[in-house]
Amino acid sequence: MKKRLCLFLAMMMAAITCLSCGRSLPGTGGEGKGTEEASKEDNTVVVYNYGDYIDEDLIAVFEEQTGIKVIYDVFETNEEMYPKIESGAIAYDVICAGEYTIAKMMAHDLLQPINYDNIPNIKNIGEQYLKMCEQYDPGNQYSVPYVFGTVGILYNTKEVTEPVTSWDILWDEKYSGQIFMSKSIRDSFAVALIRAGYSINSTDEAEITEAKNMLIEQKPLVQGYFVDQTRDKMIAEEGVLGVIYSGDYMEAKNDNEDLAYVVPEEGSNYWTDAWVIPANAKHKANAEAWINFLCDAEVAAQNFDYLWYSTPNVAAQELIEEEYLNDPAIFPDEEILSRCEILAYLEPEVENLYNNAWTEVLSK
Repeated sequence: MKKRLCLFLAMMMAAITCLSCGRSLPGTGGEGKGTEEASKEDNTVVVYNYGDYIDEDLIAVFEEQTGIKVIYDVFETNEEMYPKIESGAIAYDVICAGEYTIAKMMAHDLLQPINYDNIPNIKNIGEQYLKMCEQYDPGNQYSVPYVFGTVGILYNTKEVTEPVTSWDILWDEKYSGQIFMSKSIRDSFAVALIRAGYSINSTDEAEITEAKNMLIEQKPLVQGYFVDQTRDKMIAEEGVLGVIYSGDYMEAKNDNEDLAYVVPEEGSNYWTDAWVIPANAKHKANAEAWINFLCDAEVAAQNFDYLWYSTPNVAAQELIEEEYLNDPAIFPDEEILSRCEILAYLEPEVENLYNNAWTEVLSK
């Protein structure tokens, strides 16, 4: 996996130089407001992120540039993360979350508005991405987009020689024991709902039941339900078909050239993950310094080189090689996006329908 090592070393040197002379630093506040405010608080920021979802070299750069100590914790799915935030047992300062979970946290007053005076690098985020995020965060009051992409099928072209155009292939008995589904409740149900011709945000109990029955029918063919492990297992050729997030495709392709990715013709989930600040955060200004740092163009470009997830940072996109910008698996084009939906927040009674249905799928 390629890294911007030259950028990293240059930023480290700049950080050391700037810290010694007390000037504001690239990527940590533009006008210096974020860093000035953060310095008034305890010099810590408690970050909660998906596993393997940042170039960890950047954490060291952030600490060098700001003097803020990062306490870093990880989770695997939104469903795992949410109860911890709801309980308030741990006061995280800044969290990376999916769109429907952000909407849920907003609905339950678990977030606080972001002070954009402390995030001048927001100027680097494309208007089209901010507008997209307004579908779940009107006015962009509570979230700053981090990465985006699609859900699709990763497949081994040596073993799957037929065209992969439909979700139907995940129910093909000839691939029994070689299929990986998503551990995420909403993503697995999205696959079944789309296959049945319904919205991924269905609130209809009959449609959810139909999707549940599809997943139960499919279960004997499924080797396992994973998130990050699907990529690794596909690289190792332990299976031939897997539901993954688009960003995992490039890393998988780099390690196994026989792997390919497709968004099926029926459509899929067009998702975004964004940074939010919990209502009980103890170091809000430090959290905003963290978000502002990650909105820096060079930082976002370095992070892209690590993650391979699409960045909404248009200034960073100018630093990314054309071959990646032109790859629809990484940066989906309008034709793909026209077939996709964003997952929406569901009211508790509907969410319970999904949760109960998922429990039934796993118990079979």
